[in-house]
Amino acid sequence: MIFFFMRKKFLILLFLGIWIFVTGLALLYGFNYNWPDNVHVDYGLPLTWGTNTLSTLVGPVDNWSVNILSLLVDLIFWLGIMTAIVAVLLYKL
Repeated sequence: MIFFFMRKKFLILLFLGIWIFVTGLALLYGFNYNWPDNVHVDYGLPLTWGTNTLSTLVGPVDNWSVNILSLLVDLIFWLGIMTAIVAVLLYKL
């Protein structure tokens, strides 16, 4: 019986570790857009919360624009999915 509870805790902790890695990857991975008049990198999935503009028609720049609301929605999205899956795992296991 104790082995079952330890296995259950281990599975949930393993899932949490993997999900934290996936969440970090989804929020911090940059998608590079190399257009002739605007080179920029977008961060965030499913919403873009940060944009680093590298080059424009005028010349090279290093301009960041950050949308805190999109970052908050992204975090709620990923952590909400994690909470729902952990609740299902606790219920089913």
